[in-house]
Amino acid sequence: MQAVRDKAMFCVGRAVLFASLAIALIMLSFAFDPPVALKAGGVLGLVLSAVLIWYAQTAHRRAPKDTETWLLLEARFRPQGDQAERAFAAVMEEVYLFFATRAFAAAVGLLLAGLGFTLVAAIASPL
Repeated sequence: MQAVRDKAMFCVGRAVLFASLAIALIMLSFAFDPPVALKAGGVLGLVLSAVLIWYAQTAHRRAPKDTETWLLLEARFRPQGDQAERAFAAVMEEVYLFFATRAFAAAVGLLLAGLGFTLVAAIASPL
């Protein structure tokens, strides 16, 4: 199952990378207002995390043959039988949750940084 885990990390990691690139570009579009940019990145990071959690929860309902991970696996590493397909789904769930926790941590960090910028600006500005 290590080959499945490696290919799943590659596939899901690449998808998360492209989503992160989109989030970074949206944040860049708000560069004129850093607190808004950070908050937008945090909210979109939470959305990404929620999508990854949803994929993790539905991994057992998806057929392995419908995944990109399956297509990248060599024929000798593809699971055969019901028990192997359940193990494949468990690996996919684990990988999705791995990236969901990282996306959540990054999103919380961005939101806290945005909140920090907002508080500093509120304290520094005269009433």
